[in-house]
Amino acid sequence: MSAFNDSVIEEFRANGGRVGGPFEGRTNMVLITTTGAKSGRKITNPLVFVPDGDRIGIIASNGGDDKHPAWYHNLRANPELTVEVGTETYTAKAEFLTAPESDELYARMVEILPHFADYQAKTTRRIPVIAVYRQPA
Repeated sequence: MSAFNDSVIEEFRANGGRVGGPFEGRTNMVLITTTGAKSGRKITNPLVFVPDGDRIGIIASNGGDDKHPAWYHNLRANPELTVEVGTETYTAKAEFLTAPESDELYARMVEILPHFADYQAKTTRRIPVIAVYRQPA
């Protein structure tokens, strides 16, 4: 997955936030850079997001796997991150949502990308929803 993510990240940055392949035409792509919970190093991941007013929502679906993605654990250890949307980069802070707010944002993601319903059906874990807030410069 790392080589795939690396190619998506490179394409995202080279094309002002646009990527092809399975993400062709998606305007809700984002790169998040977190600090490794164990390593302390900076790690970047491409994700899709749900626009939500002055924040964005990201989903720790991990494709419906029974484990949370590594970036989720990184944000739990250090909720500060860097966000890249289009050609804009900013610092942000993550907030872990609970029901009913998390359910509402997850449902909105399913409206945008219906396969997210399959992810929840594939696992017994409750898939976390995280709100990401831009921090003042």
